[in-house]
Amino acid sequence: MSGDTVDEAHTGPDGSSAGPGGSASPEERRARRAAAWNGARRRLSEGLPAGTIAGRLARLAEEGAAAYDLERGPDLYGDGIVADLEERTAALLGAEAAAFFPTGTMAQQVALRCWAGRTGSPVVALHPLSHPERHERGALTHVSGVRTVHPTGAPRPPTAEEVRELDEPFGTLLLELPLRDAGFVLPTWDELTETVAAARERDAVVHFDGARLWECTAHFGRTLPEIADLADSVYVSFYKSLGGLSGAALAGPEDFVEEARAWRHRYGGQLFQQWPAALAALVGLERELPRLPEYAAHAKAVAGALREGLAEAGVPWFRVHPEEPHTHQFQVWLPYDAEVLTEAAVRQAEEDGTVLFRAWSEPGPPGLAMTEVTVAAPGLAWGPGDVREALSAFLARVRPD
Repeated sequence: MSGDTVDEAHTGPDGSSAGPGGSASPEERRARRAAAWNGARRRLSEGLPAGTIAGRLARLAEEGAAAYDLERGPDLYGDGIVADLEERTAALLGAEAAAFFPTGTMAQQVALRCWAGRTGSPVVALHPLSHPERHERGALTHVSGVRTVHPTGAPRPPTAEEVRELDEPFGTLLLELPLRDAGFVLPTWDELTETVAAARERDAVVHFDGARLWECTAHFGRTLPEIADLADSVYVSFYKSLGGLSGAALAGPEDFVEEARAWRHRYGGQLFQQWPAALAALVGLERELPRLPEYAAHAKAVAGALREGLAEAGVPWFRVHPEEPHTHQFQVWLPYDAEVLTEAAVRQAEEDGTVLFRAWSEPGPPGLAMTEVTVAAPGLAWGPGDVREALSAFLARVRPD
């Protein structure tokens, strides 16, 4: 969650120092926050990894036994369990082949570099809020020699008309599904197919940044193969929605994936062993993937309860975005300083053992803060009343009477 990068201060509702450790260092504040949220009894999702290395290894072995034959040997340079994961991923997406990558950043670097060579154009059209533009330090340009253009600056996926009217030529259209920094938003199925068709009209290929593609099926009312079939290549993550340790896959035509494997080696992604990440990915595909539609459905109920609770509480301005979440993740905006809201969230976890919100940030005007909410397995036990009760307790810490 991007909000987890916020460095919460020990401040009271008026912004002054509050509680023990008012002069604590950033490291101490981060440790306090992690201890509070990881130690809470009630939460909407697991949040950041917790526990000891020994405990996590034991859990991976226990859960992995249901997803893979642990009597088999570990992988060497991408064979064994890694190759099996690649085959399963390709089958799930209806693709000819898939290649495992240690990071999604590398997978997309390679995908776009391959398409630049094949199309003869180093220009990629993508949204300015997309992950390669916002979170990769300009790697597309500095590392892969790719230049980017933007069909739109609106906080939503680009439309077919915007793609058609883009006043620069491009060889690849990248669509992030969902567009995380705009609120995990998705187009409708008809809008998506029309946008893809518009790129084809311009003789461009289409690549899906599908880090969270796994959770899009309910919104589109389509299967993963139907969604992936719209694109020439697809990247998926194994930890963002599935709870894996790390890793990603790039899927597409056999010859394209073979070329991507060569570039993976050149980029340093041909690792000696990757079995822990591959095993965790298989666990996620086995356990979490089938439940994502259920999480997405419950996120709508949680978002509705938050809207009702905030209105009843008389908060002067708020926004739950989208009002009806497109996936199991969405944004909440409130008119308070991010530090004040993060401190309230920490105190609620410490004092009540409840995590409704985590860290808040201020990506817009000062005094207007945003957090991302994820609803997963732990959140399924929360009814609307539970959400409103937790919200009331949270707001009492933000603005005590």
